[in-house]
Amino acid sequence: MPQKLKLAVAQKHTLSTTAETLRDLEDTAREAAYADVDLILFPEAYLGGYPRTCSFGAAVGNREPIGREQFLAYFHDAVDLGDTPKGDEGSGEYWIERKLPVAKGSKYRGDGTREQLERIASETGVFIVTGLVEKAAGSLYCAVVYVCPQRGVIGKRRKVMPTGSERLIWAQGSTRTLRAVTTTIKGVKLTLAAAICWENYMPLLRYSLYSQNVNLYLAPTADFRPTWLPLMQTAATEGRAFVLSSNQCTKKRHLPAWVRGTTQTGGTYASGKTTSTEDDEEYASRGGSCIISPFGEVLKGPLWEVTDGLLAVDVDFEDCERGRLDLDVAGSYSRSDSFHLRVDGLDLTPPP
Repeated sequence: MPQKLKLAVAQKHTLSTTAETLRDLEDTAREAAYADVDLILFPEAYLGGYPRTCSFGAAVGNREPIGREQFLAYFHDAVDLGDTPKGDEGSGEYWIERKLPVAKGSKYRGDGTREQLERIASETGVFIVTGLVEKAAGSLYCAVVYVCPQRGVIGKRRKVMPTGSERLIWAQGSTRTLRAVTTTIKGVKLTLAAAICWENYMPLLRYSLYSQNVNLYLAPTADFRPTWLPLMQTAATEGRAFVLSSNQCTKKRHLPAWVRGTTQTGGTYASGKTTSTEDDEEYASRGGSCIISPFGEVLKGPLWEVTDGLLAVDVDFEDCERGRLDLDVAGSYSRSDSFHLRVDGLDLTPPP
């Protein structure tokens, strides 16, 4: 049976409100369905937003009141999936299987975003993977959710190591959530997992995904440097997997008003900062979304300075096995008699 699917990455940017962004995600999923796409990846923090350039009023040993107002605005933009912050339950089977209690009088846990994503996947027939900023209790997590058209959400993971100033606003996710998920699309069995942005610079984290025999490696990111593409080629070559990487392409005018220091009507925000029209047209992120083969070949992209783009390509997943002839870093090439990796809380056995 042919092992061919059509994969896509969406290069988008977060809109003014989370509700608008969710509608944009739906429009893109419908566009992808029209193009016969089977699976699509959206960027890191697409729902909720990546607050690029925002300091949140923080310096070592000091926090300004404006920063707390900015964090409040950011917290309001984040989505509530009805999950908990606990490492043993959050993002695990309790939440995935809807075993967590629902408040009396409520239709479901959270704000309905999970249910909206499941509806979109079901109606379009497209498997959706999207980055988002998730709130659970009083903390925010940078997360990725896997949404199957038939089964709904089959997994979610949280970034285990936020980078730099991200550590101020995002909590650390549990390594349990690095568990790969499986699905079958048109007879093609997929084992997919995500490494978020600079988690891809963590060799042991990459290896934890390779160990689970992934054939679809997902890398939503906020990194638009030219060094990102060779990293994706490395991950694809090492893992003998197809790699999808999606980034936001954002101009400064696309950043939230509370980041830019202006109100929606053009006045000044609490910080008193303003930006010129010329500055507003500068790129805060140039994008760089791409699709890479298991041999490290660039199949599509990188896509630069396109704020609303879609890359799609037909692939043959038997290329993953073809590549294992001479390289299987977690199998025959691993020297497992001498080298060992253990991740607390994470089963590295390939999922069934």
